[in-house]
Amino acid sequence: MIPQETVQKIIDAADIVEVVGDFVNLHKSGSSYKGLCPFHNEKTPSFMVSPAKQIFKCFGCGEAGSPVSFVMKHEAMSFVESLKWLAHKYNIEIQEKELSPEELAALKENDTIYTLNTFAQKHFTENLTQKEEGINIGLSYFKNRGFTDETISKFQLGYTPDKKDDFVETAIKKGYKPELIEKGGLASSKTNDSVFSNKTRYYDRFRARVMFPIHSLSGQIIAFGGRTLRTDKNIAKYINSPETPVYNKSKSLYGIFYAKNEIVKKDKCYLVEGYTDVISMHQSGIKNVVASSGTSLTEEQIRIIRRFTPNLTLIFDGDAAGLKAAQRGIDLSLKEDMNVRLVTLQQGEDPDSFCKSNPISEINEYFSENEKDFILFKIDLIQSEDLLDPIKKSAAIKDVIKTIAIIPDELKRDNYIKATSRLLSTSEDIIYSEINKILKNDAANQNKKQNVNALQEKKTPEIPRFIDETSLPEEKQLIYFLIKFGDQLCEDQNSVANFIITELETEGGFRNIVFRDVFEIYRNNLEEFGVIDTKIFLAHENDKIRKIVENILSNDYQLSNFWEKNGNHVLKPEETYKKDVKKTIIAFKIRIIELFLKKIHDEISTPNLTEDEILSKMQMSQTAINARLQLMEIGGIRHIY
Repeated sequence: MIPQETVQKIIDAADIVEVVGDFVNLHKSGSSYKGLCPFHNEKTPSFMVSPAKQIFKCFGCGEAGSPVSFVMKHEAMSFVESLKWLAHKYNIEIQEKELSPEELAALKENDTIYTLNTFAQKHFTENLTQKEEGINIGLSYFKNRGFTDETISKFQLGYTPDKKDDFVETAIKKGYKPELIEKGGLASSKTNDSVFSNKTRYYDRFRARVMFPIHSLSGQIIAFGGRTLRTDKNIAKYINSPETPVYNKSKSLYGIFYAKNEIVKKDKCYLVEGYTDVISMHQSGIKNVVASSGTSLTEEQIRIIRRFTPNLTLIFDGDAAGLKAAQRGIDLSLKEDMNVRLVTLQQGEDPDSFCKSNPISEINEYFSENEKDFILFKIDLIQSEDLLDPIKKSAAIKDVIKTIAIIPDELKRDNYIKATSRLLSTSEDIIYSEINKILKNDAANQNKKQNVNALQEKKTPEIPRFIDETSLPEEKQLIYFLIKFGDQLCEDQNSVANFIITELETEGGFRNIVFRDVFEIYRNNLEEFGVIDTKIFLAHENDKIRKIVENILSNDYQLSNFWEKNGNHVLKPEETYKKDVKKTIIAFKIRIIELFLKKIHDEISTPNLTEDEILSKMQMSQTAINARLQLMEIGGIRHIY
């Protein structure tokens, strides 16, 4: 626990402009500062920081708060962790004691994973610099690549020995639970399900590899990349941490923590492909450089860069794979309204080797002389003889036009059209015409997609609720989908389980008490553990629950005749569950409406109702009928059997 006087000291020291400026490129705007909001995607700055009031406010998404709340929101930290981060930034000492295993268990999961990652980095670095195997293999590798002791220390490089549980064993002794080590992406597990044993063993994810910690914008270690030094082709050259509660590959950039200030200072960011490319360029003196983190370049990664600068230079190898990656990077960057330039290295060279073999003056000179606008880059890829072939020239021009059409800024797009016309000796009118066709087609596709999404995501009509314990045939079908396909994705990227749970909450859940019990057991275990083990059903004391799930898992259960009569003969449920589960939900809701209509009809038939009461029930009936018609139209259902 942090003493209250220390908390106040941290809050007093934290300057909102300095704190936010670590993550967002801010520009003076009157008495305040302005920048692109880090909490939602925007191209025109609406994010304001007030040094006088010590608050931030986004007029686009509405996020607002203090330095502490900014760090909490941006870095997904708890209040205590954000205070610790600010204390470190402002060199404020916090008296902390060694955490016991009990205290470690009490920490929130994300906080514990951050702590675990820091512990892992120190362990890997110790292996590299103090253990015989690490020194002989890992350290020798880094030294042979030309990395200095200062560079190795700065990037916190490490080594994992050729042992199946070196880290797991060390971390468990330190008090970390093996389940958490696995959830943090540092271990994998295997369970022996034999009749003699049901023991789960945990193994290191990284073995016999040099290690590269991956940092967040604030410097927290969120993941690792590991490179094998073996020549065995059957072993993956690089493996990276899986997605974890603190690590999202598509939103992480290797080296961003070390590069962000230099990116703002130079108003430019270099983007390369690999970990060693980043490290070598840093060591050479070029520090405004990042790499995609164990994944292909993503829109989210480009948006991170755009917070600090709109100017991006892609540096790729001169081989076929490098050129393909460069072209993909061009399109993604232009879509995010970046000013994109490219540097292609000679065949056989990459940024790592290039920076090692040349002094900084020659590196800068080469980048300056060979940095090309994306149009010149694409035109250079066109062979001179292709420009003499009308068909090949037409294809090349269309490729350039397709890329120009991605640019959202009309003025910038207009300038590129003129440049393309001049460089490829093509009429501007023709280029404008082709681009307008692309934009018109894209707009039509986008509208179509939005209409489809609106239909899928549209809340089904709200109907009056009532209590009825009637068992509905769709309930059994929904339990079937829950057990068989609960962890699979629907078309909207939501899991089948979450989709069913959300939809049933709006309708009051199951009517049948046994199905309701299965549903509640499933939901409670999903909320508590994040996964479902069917053993909890198969070993349940209620034999009805046991038999329902046994039936489903043994494939004895078949969908009802409803599907047959609607022309949906189910041969392979695993191929059709996405549409079937949605249709079953709709059928379930229609069934509820019909029960409600029957109840209303019976009530209207009772004597002694006033005219107002009858009118009210008739209005309720009409509302329900309209909802049923709308549901049947959405689901393409004519009858419920």
